[in-house]
Amino acid sequence: MIRVTLPKLALPLAFIASLTTTPALADVESYAIDKDHTSIVFNVNHMGFSTFVGEFTDFDGAISFDREDPSKSSVDFTIDLKSVETNVPKLDEHLQSPDFFDVGQFPSATFKSTAIEVTAANTAKITGDLSLHGVTKPVTLNVTLNKADKHPFFDAYVAGFTGSATVTRTDFGINTYAPAVGEQVEILINLEGHRQ
Repeated sequence: MIRVTLPKLALPLAFIASLTTTPALADVESYAIDKDHTSIVFNVNHMGFSTFVGEFTDFDGAISFDREDPSKSSVDFTIDLKSVETNVPKLDEHLQSPDFFDVGQFPSATFKSTAIEVTAANTAKITGDLSLHGVTKPVTLNVTLNKADKHPFFDAYVAGFTGSATVTRTDFGINTYAPAVGEQVEILINLEGHRQ
């Protein structure tokens, strides 16, 4: 599982404003990931012929938001690499093998934020440590706050984000078929979190 602790995704100024207008809130707030409305998708160049797309379907994480000092907020995210899905069962098995993720040895990938930089009213950069395939490297997520508000259908306060990053898989020792199969892997995260 990928465990995101904001160092789960950066919290922008619009989010900060929306939280500060809500009365009687604690200085530090926790958000749980709504798995039913969150997706983690990746794509990679396939020998120049196409862009191949897959996703991870099992993950967990948490966001901690410090209203007084957003830079002290954090994201913690864990992805279960056995949950990789490409709609090609044999490929899913291959991706789990020692040629790629080697889930027997390294069953999960984790992201733990180390810095948050608010870049505009609804955007931020969240830098953190990505641990994958036994290697830990810094990765920066470019994050947009889509909306933070009370849910229209039930009693919950929800924040929604879109985040993206590009990871060089060979930096993490995942070298099979490189460079014919692209070394650069683009990751797109659409996430909803419920305030606890």
